Amino acid sequence: MYKIILFSLFTILSASAYAQKESFKPVYVTKAGAIHGYDPVAYFTEGKPVPGKSDITLDYEDATWHFANTANRDSFQLHPEKFAPAYGGFCAYGWSRGYPAKTDPAAWSIVDQKLYLNYDAGVKADWEKKRAEYIKKADANWEKAKQQ
Repeated sequence: MYKIILFSLFTILSASAYAQKESFKPVYVTKAGAIHGYDPVAYFTEGKPVPGKSDITLDYEDATWHFANTANRDSFQLHPEKFAPAYGGFCAYGWSRGYPAKTDPAAWSIVDQKLYLNYDAGVKADWEKKRAEYIKKADANWEKAKQQ
């Protein structure tokens, strides 16, 4: 419960900072790149988060994506909709509540061949309890945010 309260406080602050931005950001980007510089394809091919390499990159959706190898980069380039995480790599639970929040590359899951990232392991555990409900809400909130 404590983690949920802290997460809620953080995301309220994130939401208010996000609301002040003029444009919608389709990808969660850090200094390391999209989704902390982790290879989105590796979640599918290796079943775990794998850091991408700084010399194997691709620009997509106004963000630089990093990959562990050129085969993963090429797969992503051919089918970004298949490998890019839901909600641009922002927290799936956060979007179910209507706001963007940062993510931890280790707090992830694949549902129906789609990659979802969460704020941390505790939030992911809560998200997993009502995953289908949260995905439905997050999908609607994401679409609404993209329209603004």
